[in-house]
Amino acid sequence: MKDIYENPLITRYADRKTAEIFSDDYKFKLWRKLWIALAESEKELGLDISDEQIAEMKKYASEINYEYAENEERIVRHDVMAHIHAFGEQARAAKPIIHLGATSCYVTDNAELIQIYDALGIIKRKMLTVMDRLRAFALKYKDLPALGYTHLQPAQLTTLGKRATLWLYDLYLDFNDLTQFMNNYKLRGVKGTTGTQASFLSLFGGDDQKVKELEKKVIGKLGFSNVFAVSGQTYTRKFDYAVVSLLSKIAQSAYKFANDIRIMQSFKEVEEPFEKTQIGSSAMAYKRNPMRSERICALARFVESIPFNEAVTSSTQWFERTLDDSANKRLTIPQAFLALDGVLNIYINVADNMVVYPKVIERRINEELPFMATEEILMECVLAGGDRQELHEAIRQHSMESAKAVKERGERNDLIERIKGDSKFAAVKDKIDSILKPINFVGRAPQQVTEFITEYIDPLFKAEKYVPYQPDIKV
Repeated sequence: MKDIYENPLITRYADRKTAEIFSDDYKFKLWRKLWIALAESEKELGLDISDEQIAEMKKYASEINYEYAENEERIVRHDVMAHIHAFGEQARAAKPIIHLGATSCYVTDNAELIQIYDALGIIKRKMLTVMDRLRAFALKYKDLPALGYTHLQPAQLTTLGKRATLWLYDLYLDFNDLTQFMNNYKLRGVKGTTGTQASFLSLFGGDDQKVKELEKKVIGKLGFSNVFAVSGQTYTRKFDYAVVSLLSKIAQSAYKFANDIRIMQSFKEVEEPFEKTQIGSSAMAYKRNPMRSERICALARFVESIPFNEAVTSSTQWFERTLDDSANKRLTIPQAFLALDGVLNIYINVADNMVVYPKVIERRINEELPFMATEEILMECVLAGGDRQELHEAIRQHSMESAKAVKERGERNDLIERIKGDSKFAAVKDKIDSILKPINFVGRAPQQVTEFITEYIDPLFKAEKYVPYQPDIKV
């Protein structure tokens, strides 16, 4: 539809799979799965629930009568009750026992937690795919010298592959946080109206052990083993803050990568992919704008903004619960995931198709390397019998004159020619060209790339049994 607003996270950026996880259909089917798990567990613990009732609920587990539910919600103004009625209209024999002893948050909170867990699984797979692309890039360019930068000013040389390990390590740390988070994942469980399990204690005639067993059975049927130790009506909303903070960390790593690409593209050293028919500017036909990297930054910034929202929500939950979290969560949680999903889709594309221009990188090195090489030249001259202080002063003066020529007159850096022409440096004149090889100035960068990937990345991929993820949306 073109006559009403449509969320661009759905129409332009996120994969269909992630959008499906946060769809009403996915959610309402989870509600029914939760009601079935509850009824089965209650039956197993002795409540008067028949096999026929369970079978009927399972029959309609995925056949949601939406029209009936929507009509009911208009009447009762309560989404959970509307779907209880709709389920009961289909599974009529089970109608008396659907949602038995439960509060609305039994289905809403547990379903949301399962949706979040499933969405984290997609994020995890996409992160591995990005890391795989960066791994290949780092190894390919581990020996290619490049200007390093501090304060965005030229500094000692590094290699392009070593720079890629900085991006990769950020994601590695994020991935470990994500894995730990998922390995310790919890559901709300079966807690009752204010978290006291009073309704279930009543159903089981005061049998404390059966209430505890009920919760274990229910979450086990859903594929989980842990619950929040205590809750009010809802699980603590600090969990939502923790989730979006984790997503924010990943967004920060992507943002950093994309900013680096944007700067390198400005330097004409590295470019993101640019298609043959792509237009960079409506006015300036020659332009090759880093539009994908800019889009990563735009979406990542949105993800980074969400933790503050969840922090406010968490801190303003009154006593056992208040409802001002509900409408807010419908926006923040799904959209944080959808936006990060879009970020990772683009990240995969850019990391897999970066274009490197070694000659430009070499030219930029040659513009700065003479200044960086002066210390090596100085040391060689001293070893050949020269006076360190006298040589230092000579280099300082030559450097000042060369810098003046570059900055004030726009001339090329002729520092090396000046030094070669100075008789004070005659002892090393023939060695200067070999001293100036860029690879001499990258330290252990190539070895660091190999060691990092061998010791950290490869074991991770092996442990995760990595399978590439291919986004289903064109970026």
